Amino acid sequence: MKNKKRVLFLISILILSVFMLAACSSDKPQEKPENTNLRILRIVLDWTPNTNHTGLYVAQSKGFFAEQGLEVDILQPPEGGAETLVGGGGAEFGISFQDTLAPNNASDNPIPVTAVASIIQHNTSGIISLKEYGIDSPAKMAGHTYATWDMPIEQAIIKKITEDDGGKFEDINMVPSTVTDVITALQTNIDTVWIFYAWDGIATKVKGLETNYLNFADYGKELDYYSPVLIVNNEFAKENPETVKKALAAIKKGYEYAIENPEDAARILLEAAPELDSEIVQESQKWLAKQYIADADKWGYIDPERWDAFYGWLYENNLVENEIPKGAGFTNEYLLE
Repeated sequence: MKNKKRVLFLISILILSVFMLAACSSDKPQEKPENTNLRILRIVLDWTPNTNHTGLYVAQSKGFFAEQGLEVDILQPPEGGAETLVGGGGAEFGISFQDTLAPNNASDNPIPVTAVASIIQHNTSGIISLKEYGIDSPAKMAGHTYATWDMPIEQAIIKKITEDDGGKFEDINMVPSTVTDVITALQTNIDTVWIFYAWDGIATKVKGLETNYLNFADYGKELDYYSPVLIVNNEFAKENPETVKKALAAIKKGYEYAIENPEDAARILLEAAPELDSEIVQESQKWLAKQYIADADKWGYIDPERWDAFYGWLYENNLVENEIPKGAGFTNEYLLE
């Protein structure tokens, strides 16, 4: 009798457990099956991951690409640069710069790429130096060393800001160098370096260096060019205009999220690139939150007048082989409101 009661008791417990398990399972959110219908796109960076790229990683991490039916692979740049890879069909999208694209846009046989969005609305590149040298204006670069890439457009910009300020370009000591560590360079034999303030400028502040910074955009509208920009393969865009719009919608949402949530955006970037300096990423992200859109109506918009002003200046100073037609090399047509 006792054994019979024990068996009935165990059966009751088993039945109750089954019902409880079923109830718990019904309350638990069901995982969505993996979407195998997502269209795969590739975006190649211009450099190692940094806060210029945060919106891409946010869009990937937060599912903004997936919302548009896309799966995106973010690639590191090859030796030949993002432009060559995108133009050759090795990636649909890439990161480039208006000045880098200038020779291509002036060529008789250009690589088939077009800028479809600005990542940062204004040019935030310029010249940095240690405050102790007193280089608080371009003319005062004379008598000091400058780390040069030996590129014609680069040196023409340095010449313009120096001579417009009353200085002598020929008195600047050009030192051929590709600076990868601005902190170290400024503490050696290099007095002035061309930097992108959002990363290297912020890095000098984080590391406690006192510096002077000359922002190119402050020295003429023609120097307020777009740096960086998102480019697309021309044939891909022509054949898949709706896909390009969807990709830009997701990327735009990613940068808008970074603007509203710089701390979380920094976290997402650091998860994707843990080798980065956490403090620099966080401070850079806060600074860029006000720069991605700045005074534009929306993220990604390219101002035709500013775009053309820079290319017009290049042609007037014999820095491109052919005159670049107004409106060439970019479009706003894929940007949605």
